[in-house]
Amino acid sequence: MTAETSQTLDRGLRVLEVLAATPNGLTVTELSLELGVNRTVVYRLISTLEQHGLVRRDARGRLFVGLGMLHLASAVQPLLRDLAVPVLRSLADAIGCTAHLTVADGDEALALAVVEPSWTDFHVSYRVGARHALTQGAAGKAILLARESTGQYVVTTGELQSGAQGLSAPVRGVAGLEASVGVVTLGGGIDEGVVAPRVLAAAESVRLALAGEVSR
Repeated sequence: MTAETSQTLDRGLRVLEVLAATPNGLTVTELSLELGVNRTVVYRLISTLEQHGLVRRDARGRLFVGLGMLHLASAVQPLLRDLAVPVLRSLADAIGCTAHLTVADGDEALALAVVEPSWTDFHVSYRVGARHALTQGAAGKAILLARESTGQYVVTTGELQSGAQGLSAPVRGVAGLEASVGVVTLGGGIDEGVVAPRVLAAAESVRLALAGEVSR
């Protein structure tokens, strides 16, 4: 038997999903068309979500996800970190490079989890909580890659630190999450033929771990 659901709650969640996927915002009319419901219903939904800080309007009346979403997202970050760390540890030790999970936070890339290899004498020290523009470095560019194309991974050299090379792949297919898994190293560079398949596999492992958690 199909479980009973709340149509209003479902529509409110769809509003947040649509706005989260629309960085340039939407007007009420555009949102109404996207949801397939009339403007009166959208106005009521938006009014309620605004009261909780989950939706905001700019000076032009365009709608965006509100800062209240940050408080909700911050509660999810420890779970995401815990699920990712075992994957990152295997990746770091397999190839001898510092591995990281990075998430989009507005226009910035935020390092949410970092694991350094246990057996190397020298490796890149990458701080949890480090931020940089999404347009710089492999981690941020991999997140943008998922928005813009079906490319598999990104390689960059010297964009965040002189002599550092990074390779990152997006974590795809997790609703509401924009993230990447990657590695960074100094010196000899990255052998894409060896490293890229492992990074892609790690990104898929993170996706599967999250999917398993959501299905519980």
